[in-house]
Amino acid sequence: MVTRVRAAVVLAAFLASGRSPSAFAEEPNTLKGIELSDIDRSADACTDFFEFSNGAWRSANPIPPSMSRWSRRWQAGESAKEQLKGILDETAAKKDAPKGSIDQLVGDYYAACMDMSARNAAGVAPLKPYLAEIDAIKTTADVGREIDRLHAMGIPAPFGVAAGSDNHNPNDVIAQIYASGLGLPDRDYYFKPEPRFVEARAKYLAYVQKLFELAGRSPAKAKADAATVFAIEKKLAAASLDRVALRDPKATDHKTTWAALQKMTPAFDWTLYAKAAGFPPGDVNVNEPKFMAEVQKLLVSTPIAEWKTYLTLQVLDAAAPSLSEPFVQASYEYGGAFLRGEKEMKPLWKRCAESTDRQLGEALGQKYVEKYFPPEAKARMLEMVRNLQLAMKETIEGLDWMSAATKARALEKLTTFNPKIGYPDKWKDYSKVPISRASFVSDVVAARNFNVEDDLAQIGKPVDRGRFGMTPPTSNAYYNPSLNEIVFPAGILQPPAFSLEANDAVNYGAIGVVIGHEISHGYDDQGAQYDAQGRLKNWWSDEDLKKFQAKTQCIADQYDQYEVDPGVFQKGKLVTGESVGDLAGARIA
Repeated sequence: MVTRVRAAVVLAAFLASGRSPSAFAEEPNTLKGIELSDIDRSADACTDFFEFSNGAWRSANPIPPSMSRWSRRWQAGESAKEQLKGILDETAAKKDAPKGSIDQLVGDYYAACMDMSARNAAGVAPLKPYLAEIDAIKTTADVGREIDRLHAMGIPAPFGVAAGSDNHNPNDVIAQIYASGLGLPDRDYYFKPEPRFVEARAKYLAYVQKLFELAGRSPAKAKADAATVFAIEKKLAAASLDRVALRDPKATDHKTTWAALQKMTPAFDWTLYAKAAGFPPGDVNVNEPKFMAEVQKLLVSTPIAEWKTYLTLQVLDAAAPSLSEPFVQASYEYGGAFLRGEKEMKPLWKRCAESTDRQLGEALGQKYVEKYFPPEAKARMLEMVRNLQLAMKETIEGLDWMSAATKARALEKLTTFNPKIGYPDKWKDYSKVPISRASFVSDVVAARNFNVEDDLAQIGKPVDRGRFGMTPPTSNAYYNPSLNEIVFPAGILQPPAFSLEANDAVNYGAIGVVIGHEISHGYDDQGAQYDAQGRLKNWWSDEDLKKFQAKTQCIADQYDQYEVDPGVFQKGKLVTGESVGDLAGARIA
């Protein structure tokens, strides 16, 4: 995502016209969406254009205590949650809405979330049926069945399964099996000796111990159980790819047959899993075979008691934000305060609005779109996307380092881009999801069950190109290389990113940069490996590919030099895709 170049692009237009920064500063503030008060006139635009364009705003708007980052766009994203609050307060007040209606579903879910007195009174009790299932485990086969049950509740441990396009036949949806089940952000946190990683391990162990204590275990038992969990996770982490390696699609492209999958992990019954999950056995993609080999090893070598401890932690961790205040506080202190650096927890209403959006997104999204995203906005966005595609076409045609043959294939890919704006044409039907005000944890489990079933039901079918990977109120956007689509939910198509009242200069300097950013992902270090049909297939000549890789390496080298904290440098290879998107997106906007 692009978050910081909107004002800079519009200001750059003034500079390109031969007018000085001071001349721009003297312009009457007639362009809706351009805030001249954001400008730091003491900064030299030719030396630090970022500071010049929005330094005054940043100085007057420090990061709020409950946030880990801040900008005008992030501010707009949080304001959108206030819009959701208005919708949710209204629907929650309707206690007689017809069962299965959108008002009943989102209203009751939100009301149950907001009823912290009931959540506090319940404590850990809502989890007792799930914890009892784990406590009853006696065999390795039982461990496998419990993994099935956790997956159904949206808890992907120790691995996960999701529906996804076949890298080689993008019109087909197959099961994608991926590494998961780690409580720390990635494998590096389990092994690196730097103080920040050592601290993270200590904080995580303390968090896990706290969850076990809140569930009723003694401090000594909880501490021992936390060590057990960490030991299992460390073995899984050792078999995992790091984040840089995961950026290469080829590193996770391992299509295999159902029989070969079963042979890979004979201790896990995949036929039983597919039957419970409701999808047909067939070809799958195993993202990390080495990881699944470690899962197999752990299934046969780890004592059942240790598996029970690990799986119990997975339930406690997943449920903590939905339980009583002590659980919520523990989850925040580790995830919010330590990992994200937030100074205080978000208010309850905002957490509940986020949860409703996360679990019932297209139900809440229908109401959001009705109120905040008119049809004219969708039409104008589609026009802007077409114009950005034309600008990218001119850019590709003007490249002096790319051969005519590769240009032709790059342009072919550009013509097949599928823009999706605002919301899906067909909404998901949540009417059978059993939501009530009686138990928030039960509501979360029910919604998670629905979302998992909805996803896995796509396996074995032709791809549905109308589905959205983000909810309509989301203030973000994405590019999907296997479908060659760029997607802009209604939540990001709000001021200051986009406004029907703003003129073209403002909108192209704002959402235009984001559109260009997402289009450019089709040609970044990942997207460039997918062809016009969305296949993971090389479409470059050997010489052009070498030139392209040299250019992306140049970007990675540049970002390697950025020191984000004392002694902590950016990983250029990790952010190459976003860097390419920012640079190319701003240019074509």
